[in-house]
Amino acid sequence: MVMDDVFAVIAEATRRQILASLRDGDKAVGELVQELEVSQPTVSKHLKVLREAGLVSMRAQGQKRFYSLVPEPLQEVAAWLAGFELPVPQSNSSLAPAVVEPALGEMVPVTPALAQADGAQQFGRTVGRAAERAADLLSQFPKLRRRKE
Repeated sequence: MVMDDVFAVIAEATRRQILASLRDGDKAVGELVQELEVSQPTVSKHLKVLREAGLVSMRAQGQKRFYSLVPEPLQEVAAWLAGFELPVPQSNSSLAPAVVEPALGEMVPVTPALAQADGAQQFGRTVGRAAERAADLLSQFPKLRRRKE
């Protein structure tokens, strides 16, 4: 899977919600439907796209299909985004809270200065909007056959 394809796939909000839900562990389609409060066909459509992108895997257990997160493609995106990291102002406080980084689930220290800084949040919103616009543009192009790698 090419990183550009991963960006296009995760640009859609429902798919990001599904990925976030699967961070907690494997879930059946019905569980995702209830959690996200969307229709079963919508969840199934997005799961198909995520599976084709290599972001989720599926296992059958009787009549149910369970999906789980495959983090490797997201790690490539996270590594690329790390190159755009904003400088973090140094703080005298050593008691910085920690937050969970959404893509990898790693703990990241947050200084009080960073928590107050609007720049990092603004950057994240800007990247998200750009990814959504790119996905919208890509969806308007005719589907091209890709060679399987």
